[in-house]
Amino acid sequence: MAVTTASNTPLVTPVDEGHTRRGGRRRPISVARIVLHVVLTVGSVLMALPFLWMIFSAFKPLSEIFLQPPRLLPSEWQPGNFVDAVTGVPFAAGLWNSFYIAALVTILSLLTCAMAAYAFARIRFRGREPLFLVFLATMMIPAQMTIIPLYIIMGQLGWVDTHLSLLVPPILFNAFGVFLLRQYVRGIPVELEEAAAIDGASRARIFVTIILPLLRTPMAALGIFIFLAQWNNFFHPLIFLNTQEYFTLPLLVNQFKGQYSSDWTSLMAAATLAAAPLLIVFIIAQRHIVEGIALQGSKG
Repeated sequence: MAVTTASNTPLVTPVDEGHTRRGGRRRPISVARIVLHVVLTVGSVLMALPFLWMIFSAFKPLSEIFLQPPRLLPSEWQPGNFVDAVTGVPFAAGLWNSFYIAALVTILSLLTCAMAAYAFARIRFRGREPLFLVFLATMMIPAQMTIIPLYIIMGQLGWVDTHLSLLVPPILFNAFGVFLLRQYVRGIPVELEEAAAIDGASRARIFVTIILPLLRTPMAALGIFIFLAQWNNFFHPLIFLNTQEYFTLPLLVNQFKGQYSSDWTSLMAAATLAAAPLLIVFIIAQRHIVEGIALQGSKG
């Protein structure tokens, strides 16, 4: 609707402008956008192909694993491979070991990382910045370089061939988690804590009632990353565990691979069963993963 002023000059309202814009022709799809979608589609198919190959190979007979030319779908479906995978090793015990280790490390690591992040972001103490730089520098050291002193420490404590060697170190030290949460704590307005302090809240109460609720999104994303890393951890259980009853799923899956021959069908079935919980976790929590990464990028 047009409005006429005293000078009889019609003015177009914002509604008319929006109507004009909506009534215009749709912008043509650019060639670059089409190419981008094609590249992303091809990339997603290439990334999903090994996973699909693993799943379908779990149903194949052994004669079709290395068939030339390769065939994705089996000619004869054999679900009995999953029975062989479960009964060939103590799969239920390995599943429980992997789950409770990953769950405990995730829950307790989130707590220790949040406390350390709050200390580095809010509490002023001598040497805070140099200590934090040293803390971050440890992320550049490969785990293979620290495994020998770590093994010596675990041996002196009597924790070799126990799950404590897999639980305590990642709970006490997680440089990436501390860095991630520290960035979010620094973005929380200090006025919230000052108002709580004026009302008589202690440092611990401020942390529990104000900081932790505001860290739900980054802690959810970090918790997923920690859980996935612990579930797939193969290196540390291989070094510290000797008894099969204490093995986690990655070690049990590796049992199907021998020095001279391998049970490839059972190996693929066991790997599929081991990857299924991770796929379920990702489908359920993918929104938190994307939000956590996006917010971390916005923090700079």
